Amino acid sequence: MNKTPTNESDSVRQRLRAVGLYGLAAQDAALLAEPWVERVIDIEDRERKRRSLERRLANARIGPFKPFADFDFNWPKRIDRPLIEELFSLAFVEDATNVVLVGPNGVGKTMLVKNLLHHGVLSGFTARFTTASDMLHELAAQDSDASLARRLRRFTGPQLLAIDEVGYLNYDNRYADLLFEVVTRRYLNLPVLITTNKPFSEWADVFSSAACVVTLVDRLIHRSEIVQLDGESYRLREAKEQAARRSKARSRHSAKSRASRGP
Repeated sequence: MNKTPTNESDSVRQRLRAVGLYGLAAQDAALLAEPWVERVIDIEDRERKRRSLERRLANARIGPFKPFADFDFNWPKRIDRPLIEELFSLAFVEDATNVVLVGPNGVGKTMLVKNLLHHGVLSGFTARFTTASDMLHELAAQDSDASLARRLRRFTGPQLLAIDEVGYLNYDNRYADLLFEVVTRRYLNLPVLITTNKPFSEWADVFSSAACVVTLVDRLIHRSEIVQLDGESYRLREAKEQAARRSKARSRHSAKSRASRGP
């Protein structure tokens, strides 16, 4: 069945309101039937999506990172490739399932998390990336309950929150309580992505004497995907490769210099 003119104008009005063009939406059906109106809606819709993406990328604070396509799955001694690729479907966001990447330094945990966040932002989600030390220092520096509540929203509001480098430093009870507060406020509603070089059995050493550690770990792993990685450091491998290239380049340069001087 063909749409009636009234239905068509109502549809155009709805689209105009959706992109914030309320003045045009208030016009009569004759004006809304003009062919340029559809073009205006398309332009405004694209521009709003562009601005939204720019804003979400800026707020995510992901920083520089290597693309997922550059991740070498053959390098780690232990890695669950199907699980990692499944995470990029972003189903864990809808299910509010936490993602915890556990492994030694330099195996690509931060790279994977940053790519997951970037993919999430491109897919329309809000996100925030932070290191554990930056987040906890920032929260601990607040001098009133009101300012702490405002600052907590930076980490409890985004649909995706990544906390990098949990376990690299030791924290006192105050910091443990703040991490517990962030995790608890997101619990069962919004996922947390964490990278750590410590198995959960050693978190009591990171937050020594903190009473909340057992409950904190329990809430993190209640609904979670645990990604175990093991192997030597990518950074160490790259450093060795760069050193070898520089040594080779110096050898070539030295050989050319000797040849130019002649016998």
